[in-house]
Amino acid sequence: MFTTSEINGHLALRMENDLLSIVILPHKGADIYSIVYKPKGVDFLIKTPGGLQPPSEHPPSDFLDNYEGGWQELFPNPGDAVAYHGAQLPFHGEAALLPWQFAIERDDAAEATLRCWVDCRLVPFRLEKLLRLRRNQAILEVEAKVKNVSDQQEYFLWGQHIVLGGNFLSAGCRMDIPAATIITPAELYEPATASLAPGQEEPWPYALGRHGEKIDLRYIPGPEAHWHDDIYLTELEDGRLEVANPDLKLCFRLEWDAEVFGCLVNWRPLGGADLPPLTGIYGLGIEPWASHLNLTEAIQRGEALSLRPAETLQTNLLISILTE
Repeated sequence: MFTTSEINGHLALRMENDLLSIVILPHKGADIYSIVYKPKGVDFLIKTPGGLQPPSEHPPSDFLDNYEGGWQELFPNPGDAVAYHGAQLPFHGEAALLPWQFAIERDDAAEATLRCWVDCRLVPFRLEKLLRLRRNQAILEVEAKVKNVSDQQEYFLWGQHIVLGGNFLSAGCRMDIPAATIITPAELYEPATASLAPGQEEPWPYALGRHGEKIDLRYIPGPEAHWHDDIYLTELEDGRLEVANPDLKLCFRLEWDAEVFGCLVNWRPLGGADLPPLTGIYGLGIEPWASHLNLTEAIQRGEALSLRPAETLQTNLLISILTE
């Protein structure tokens, strides 16, 4: 079932079945604003302190200009701003900054299906994603596509910016992922609140703390930890991750194709983000990316994705809410 409304001036599409309610903001990057498990009223996605700001006659030119939380599409360059073929690609790419078109393809008792698409302006790609909810299933199916609309081979990176929070994330949550290696950046974004030592490569799940101690990354502390870290989890055995909240008896499972998204960016603003506009947020980023490198570095090292003229890449993601 679909209903439409507005959130602070933005068109909001709500698709739902008996178990899940999903809100999408099609004209704001096709962001997924919330994922709510209806029987317990639990929203799994973070909301930033500033919240969603109204549309402006001057659209955002940077990802953080109006970052409300939730789930964004990062394309063609998750991470740092970078130059590509004479264009300056912004931080986390342009896809999340653009209005997407949409069509409700099915809306009946058995299934709700929404298709969203956008033509990038700085690079010659079309992005498309289809969201599907089936009756009696606490599962969100996502079919994602990218097509090269140019007459030459083009390179890109791709990522999903999913950040857990809401009334789901709390102290005592546990994250499990079949990863082999933990990497931390050589330069820390907020050194004063980083819990982990920079420039390390350690076997999952134990990372080195700032003072040489071992920290088990499977266990999530509360906001009183006042930590803020960026972590890259690599050498994935499979594209699968679970975050469980034992108090709520709920588990958020994410599945993806590790051949496409071969790195999991684990952003941890656990109460220690001091710089605006993220000051004080409490969340857990579970972000499948094609590479943790920027686009220029990924092309040089052979980690970038590429498509020939008119070629399309399709991949699927699955969100499942499990109960004990």
